[in-house]
Amino acid sequence: MSKQVTISKERMYDVIKSPVITEKATMGSEHNQVTFRVPLDASKPEIKAAVEGVFDVKVNAVNTLIQKGKAKRFRGRMGRRSDVKKAVVTLAEGHSIDVTTGV
Repeated sequence: MSKQVTISKERMYDVIKSPVITEKATMGSEHNQVTFRVPLDASKPEIKAAVEGVFDVKVNAVNTLIQKGKAKRFRGRMGRRSDVKKAVVTLAEGHSIDVTTGV
């Protein structure tokens, strides 16, 4: 059902910006899940290809969400944080990614 996407090595490293290290994201590791920050224009097949290419693992599923930026005060003026897209990647059984080490 899912079509194979080929992307360049440079694009792979652009797609995976950074791992999300929060309490909630860490709880996902019990279910073989890893969370990454990704660009707003990244698609699910593109994220899957990037994670498999960079970390040499098998990906079962990719779930994405867009976290809307909050309105915050900065020196008395209203500012707005930018929107962030996150990808929750479910790995196949027996595969794992250690996010504490660099790529």
